[in-house]
Amino acid sequence: MSVATFFDEMSYGPAPEADTEARAWLTRHEGKLGHFINGAFVGSASGKSFDTFEPATGKLLAKIAHGGRDDVNAAVAAARKAQGPWAKLSGHARARHLYALARLIQRHARLIAVVEALDNGKPIRETRDIDIPLAARHFYHHAGWAQLQETEFADQVPVGVVGQVIPWNFPFLMLAWKVAPALALGNSVILKPAEFTPLTALLFAELAAAAGLPPGVLNVVTGEGETGALIVEHEDIDKIAFTGSTEVGRLIREKTAGSGKSLTLELGGKSPFIVFDDADIDAAVEGVVDAIWFNQGQVCCAGSRLLVQEGVAPVFHDRLKRRMETLRVGHPLDKAIDMAAIVAPVQLQRIEELVAKGVAEGASMHQPKIELPKGGSFFRPTLLTGVQPTSVVATEEIFGPVAVSMTFRTPEEAIQLANHSRYGLAASVWSETIGLALHVAAKLAAGVVWVNATNLFDASSGFGGKRESGFGREGGREGCYEYLKPKAWMGRKLRPEHGLPAPKQAAGDFAVPALDRTAKLFVGGKQARPDGNYSRPVLSPKGKVIGEVGEGNRKDIRNAVVAARGASGWSSATAHNRAQILYYIAENLSSRGAEFAGRIAAMTGASAANARAEVEASIARLFSYGAWADKYEGTVHQPPLRGVALAMPEPQGVVGVICPPEAPLLGLVSLVAPLIAVGNRVVAVPSEAHPLAATDFYSVLETSDVPPGVINIVTGSAIELAKALAAHNDVDALWAFGSPELSTLVEKLSVGNLKRTFVDYGKAIDWTDRSAAEGQAFLRRAVDVKNIWIPYGE
Repeated sequence: MSVATFFDEMSYGPAPEADTEARAWLTRHEGKLGHFINGAFVGSASGKSFDTFEPATGKLLAKIAHGGRDDVNAAVAAARKAQGPWAKLSGHARARHLYALARLIQRHARLIAVVEALDNGKPIRETRDIDIPLAARHFYHHAGWAQLQETEFADQVPVGVVGQVIPWNFPFLMLAWKVAPALALGNSVILKPAEFTPLTALLFAELAAAAGLPPGVLNVVTGEGETGALIVEHEDIDKIAFTGSTEVGRLIREKTAGSGKSLTLELGGKSPFIVFDDADIDAAVEGVVDAIWFNQGQVCCAGSRLLVQEGVAPVFHDRLKRRMETLRVGHPLDKAIDMAAIVAPVQLQRIEELVAKGVAEGASMHQPKIELPKGGSFFRPTLLTGVQPTSVVATEEIFGPVAVSMTFRTPEEAIQLANHSRYGLAASVWSETIGLALHVAAKLAAGVVWVNATNLFDASSGFGGKRESGFGREGGREGCYEYLKPKAWMGRKLRPEHGLPAPKQAAGDFAVPALDRTAKLFVGGKQARPDGNYSRPVLSPKGKVIGEVGEGNRKDIRNAVVAARGASGWSSATAHNRAQILYYIAENLSSRGAEFAGRIAAMTGASAANARAEVEASIARLFSYGAWADKYEGTVHQPPLRGVALAMPEPQGVVGVICPPEAPLLGLVSLVAPLIAVGNRVVAVPSEAHPLAATDFYSVLETSDVPPGVINIVTGSAIELAKALAAHNDVDALWAFGSPELSTLVEKLSVGNLKRTFVDYGKAIDWTDRSAAEGQAFLRRAVDVKNIWIPYGE
């Protein structure tokens, strides 16, 4: 074919990237790669291995060591030995190591990009221009946090030994997202790459060791699902960071329940891509290309649900179909293609089955008439229109190059459709009216929202989801806290068991008996009798009955959650108004200080001075969170891209609170106040042994302009009521302070909707110590940070 023909047709020819160096690296290892433990490659203790293949051809790439218990034990031992000395290095020393790793990635960028394309099947254009540069950016960014750690995180310490399990869709970028902050802040790492894509993790470990990273600080153990399970369940690992499917995330939450392990889960998504009738249609069409056909749609935050306003839907779909005809599918090392291979035949089969199911349910399918390469796992870019919101393809994550499209009429309907998902990872909003776009962005249940853009990422901006898309953030300052823990919580001891005293039989006499008064529950701003009409006595330390409270049950919890859900106006109230009400609660509590002190002394046996001190501390704590209410604000990130990212702290919604058995008033206030300060609504279970401080407290709430449903109080068994709260899918988060059994139960039963939990594993907090029991450590757990990317500047 002549050069003139190309000028006439303007067609693309192949532009292959050389794979010579990548093949040579595999040859140097004789096509066999072991684990990387304590600074060296080692074979599997069992001698077992598995194969990794090229998705584009199906050919064998290498044999990989299969990790078993002995291998994981060896990696954990190496990491534990290295973690202490690594954490004791100055922040500057760790920063220099991180900087060296960033430079190392840049120097070997082409080699890493080619190995990634071969092993994963994605286009070299994406690995070369997106994945590898962004990975280097993460190491540079976190080198900065290491340098600043001693001042910016002075009240924090490293978590310790971290187990990290990463997926196959962005193998090297996910490594950087997790390894960079962990190492920067003084942790050591055991990384398990996905079984489909282990090569770049092993290549990086080899290069990092050559660059001087101390042995044991970074360990890579390869294997399949059972290897990941061994890491998750290992008793000497302090944190698990997992990116993958929601189903596996649930298993990890259940397996780690009660272990004390910190947990970050970045899971699945079914992200909405909303196009309004005033959008730049051509720009939105290009946005769809980046949203769902980038990396063959194998992206957890892929904009796979197109929501298009009715008036522009026909022209939008026509232009999108025309654009699909120009997409090029080819070999990953061809620099002139848009899409390459699906990672493995099993994933290709899943995509095919789900698309067939969508068509069977009534969707219309469009696929461009483009030729696919022979052999390997390839799938055409696909558009399904006429999809119903409840169909399988509209609700399930396909994880392939398949966009499903629905229409809407009004912004309110668009918001409703967008939030009609069990996921909450990301969303895109397309409109030339910035006010409309930001209004919708604020209403979306998602951890990341892009305005007139999609799939923008940077190390400075947190990434993570809500609902069944997981919890925790990666990137930026908020991501750093996932690898740290408060210094003030170090050395906490298990709280002594708070057994209830035996009731003392009262002797009858001829005195006039006191009028009977059983304290009721407090639901929806009103006192309410318990559903079961049972009560429980409240005893003094000597066993004397000093009162009775209602015995709440599952139905009472249901009623309280309904009331809290109905008080959504509190979340949208101004921070100033929330602050005023917190001050008002403190004022009214102060006027009854002597009464509350007397009640605390009678219930707990505390001295009059100590009881009064608890009341004063509670008043001060209310003032503190009144002060924080309009000062715990968002941040503007300035990534090296066109635009800014607004990191906005948002209330989680309805939060259950199981109060500690001790400090019956201060414990309640210390947990409820930070939650309502940032806009949450609360269902609180007070101290099981000493609940009368809470039932007295609701009379303060009644006179303090607290809107009905913002604070609900249900007395009864901490364990039984915690079960009801943990299993309730309309509860967004659950805080529980008490016994180790309580913490285990709460974490295990919260897997249904993967609600965020905050538990103490039975370790007591000194509620009078402001450094341990007040401030940002609690406020951070009371919010989710939503990063809203908006156009700004040139």
